Amino acid sequence: MKKIICKVEYDTEASELIQKKTSGNPGDPAGYEETLYKTPDGKLFLYVNGGPESPYAEENIKRMSAAKAAEWQNA
Repeated sequence: MKKIICKVEYDTEASELIQKKTSGNPGDPAGYEETLYKTPDGKLFLYVNGGPESPYAEENIKRMSAAKAAEWQNA
């Protein structure tokens, strides 16, 4: 997925996967995935996607600060 936020392109295919977290099982309407990526120039972002009853009913990209990314990784 690609998304432009504040004139910066975030692309899951061109970025390094750092960590992935899942909740629920495949096919679970409340299940979801959160995946942390790092762009080639060092920007961090979270790719989210889930079932229709999850917090991420639509796939999306959210940019993250290094502090928020570290907090997410340790949660």
